[in-house]
Amino acid sequence: MMLNQDFFQRLKLPDLDDVSQYVRNVSTPVLVSVGAMAAATTYYLATRPKTIPPVCDLRMQSVEIPGGELARRSVLQDGDSYLTHFYDDATTMYEFFLRGKRVSNNGAFLGSRKPKQPYEWMSYREVLERCENLGSAFLHKGHSKASNPHIGIFSQNRPEWTLSELACYTYSLVSVPLYDTLGTEAIAYIIDKASISTILCDVLDKVSLVLECVQNKTHSLKTIVLMETPSIDLVNRGQQAGIHILSLQEMEAMGKANHQQPVPPRPEDMAVICFTSGTTGNPKGAMLTHRNIVSNCSAFIKTTEHSCPLKSSDIHISFLPLAHMFERVVQGVIMLHGAKIGYFQGDIRFLSDDLITLRPTVFPVVPRLLNRMYDKIFGQANTSLKRWLLGFAYRRKEAEIMKGIVRTDSIWDQLIFRKVQASLGGRVRIMITGAAPISPTVLTFLRAAVGCQFFEGYGQTECTAGCTLTVSGDWTAGHVGAPLPCNSVKLVDVPEMNYLAVNGEGEVCVKGSNVFQGYLKDPEKTAEAIDANGWLHTGDIGKWLPTGTLKIVDRKKHIFKLAQGEYIAPEKVEGVYLRSDAVAQVFVHGDSLQARKLEGSAQYPCCS
Repeated sequence: MMLNQDFFQRLKLPDLDDVSQYVRNVSTPVLVSVGAMAAATTYYLATRPKTIPPVCDLRMQSVEIPGGELARRSVLQDGDSYLTHFYDDATTMYEFFLRGKRVSNNGAFLGSRKPKQPYEWMSYREVLERCENLGSAFLHKGHSKASNPHIGIFSQNRPEWTLSELACYTYSLVSVPLYDTLGTEAIAYIIDKASISTILCDVLDKVSLVLECVQNKTHSLKTIVLMETPSIDLVNRGQQAGIHILSLQEMEAMGKANHQQPVPPRPEDMAVICFTSGTTGNPKGAMLTHRNIVSNCSAFIKTTEHSCPLKSSDIHISFLPLAHMFERVVQGVIMLHGAKIGYFQGDIRFLSDDLITLRPTVFPVVPRLLNRMYDKIFGQANTSLKRWLLGFAYRRKEAEIMKGIVRTDSIWDQLIFRKVQASLGGRVRIMITGAAPISPTVLTFLRAAVGCQFFEGYGQTECTAGCTLTVSGDWTAGHVGAPLPCNSVKLVDVPEMNYLAVNGEGEVCVKGSNVFQGYLKDPEKTAEAIDANGWLHTGDIGKWLPTGTLKIVDRKKHIFKLAQGEYIAPEKVEGVYLRSDAVAQVFVHGDSLQARKLEGSAQYPCCS
């Protein structure tokens, strides 16, 4: 509608002389206040925190797959096809390494430090050269893709661990990690089961342990490579057992003198045999291919690519055991992007010092460490005023997080949480937790306190590492996210516990490109784990939430019924005890002839 002429005639605008007169009549304090307010408004608009847009509709993060199985897949997945790789030039772990070398422009790769010293780094090119030397030595010792492909690695996290793993990848050999908690009987069983003829050890004690495992037995072991210099006595002990013991330096020199061209693996080739320590019986060797590992790494990248893409400038601290797949998948993602991996000194008591020195940007953790962090923070709030301030600051940060604002420069960070962030090096921007359940209270608080994107995942070795992961933008706790784009998830009935799939509850089953190939030389156990339709049965009980995310209830086999018919999950009781610094390990046993008694706080006289 056009405005009529009368309107403009009646509209009297002040001329410039009137405005000038008005300004002269306003007092100086008022003008200063107006100017200050304008400046503050301009500063706020220019520096106000930006929200992180969610990667999908958070109200529905997974969709049901047609077919009547009630299976669900990620909305980030391309149709019903499972994600197998993210980059076309990286379909095996060997290609991951080559791509990392290229995109880093031969930057620093693996770093370590001695006490009170800075980190020293090996470049991607240096690692590649050493990998070819070590791998050539493996071939010279009689290993090959077709026969005798298994290489044992018995070491704490250190650059030589990853070097050994990459040497295996370079020549299509298969790494078999060993770890202390297996015990001598289990280690001897693994050496025999996998027909291992070469083992790399980091320290003298582990060489001695391996020798004890094969002493006075028929065994396949022929070579032990020590990452340090072996003593003459140790070499003689090895000779008496028919085992050649030499240093890693000697092994690499042997390979350099007998250099062989790399034997690149294919995606379907075996990469790792990861033995899981069972609660009963012998450990089972989960066989994982390059495609399994690559797809799991790629699914993490797909889920986080828009909100926090990995860069060659990122630094990861490696302290979670490399014998477990969680840490190896994280390292794979880091390596693929040409970033750096710094290793802790080997003593968890000095992890804080390593964090401050390394200043990592990527920090994978397990719930037990998070529980200790949480308890330490609240333990330092030892007055009512400090507790009130901590709670107030947390609620303000939590409110921001729920709006999608993740930062470390708010007033609450400067006043309250700065020391928490500094204790982790001050640069952490990505944290991932998994491997065990975590309290929603602890997770939500630390998301606020650390001020970084903090993901929670769920999985097991048999699906490489993870099968679900929370997504950016969904910072609610109490669930483990939606299925990863490399797999689908379904729940199946557990009628003896009244869990029915039609109600969105049941045993968690996984199918996809990350699901393992079976247990080494154990078809019976393989058939128990993977059904005829290719679904991995995890043994965990889960339920679907309205958002399409998964909540883990507890272990199917680790729930016992009390005398009054009530089910108890011992992990929950164990979790309470593990929060104490005085408790190293705990085992809860249930007596079904007893009943639980509740008086004020929970008591468990049925458990011991």
